[in-house]
Amino acid sequence: MAKAAHISETPATQFLKAQGVAFTEHPYAYVEHGGAQHSAEVLGLDPFTVVKTLVMEDEHAKPLLVLMHGNRAVSLKNLARQIGCKSVTPCKPEVANRHSGYLVGGTSPFATRKTMPVYIEAAILELPRIAINGGRRGYLVGLDPQVCVQLLNAKPVDCAIPL
Repeated sequence: MAKAAHISETPATQFLKAQGVAFTEHPYAYVEHGGAQHSAEVLGLDPFTVVKTLVMEDEHAKPLLVLMHGNRAVSLKNLARQIGCKSVTPCKPEVANRHSGYLVGGTSPFATRKTMPVYIEAAILELPRIAINGGRRGYLVGLDPQVCVQLLNAKPVDCAIPL
């Protein structure tokens, strides 16, 4: 029997273990700009169940996280209206890295450098399991989406639009 590849811990997996969260590990070959669609394809997952972690900021440059289906985009206008902001824009990669403590493409919502409000597309919470970044490029963890509400106090929003 082949031994499973060892995956070193990340701040995200350390946090999940400390909280007693059961999760599965899903490493894959990372491709620059491949995104959630690529990881879903190589792992044989439905892109709707692969959740991307997006670092955004409001009109005051205050950072926030948005958890979105891998095959959907965020309506920035709808999001801003629902969270009571004038505007929301994606952070530049270097700014996102600074806020989260992770590299873009490997951003996990768990154990971020800065504590930020987290918003989750409401339909994600209806799924039995999701795959979300585990804190490194090419590494997803599978878990119950309710963990995002319980541990991150993620607030449901309805702002998904087709890619």
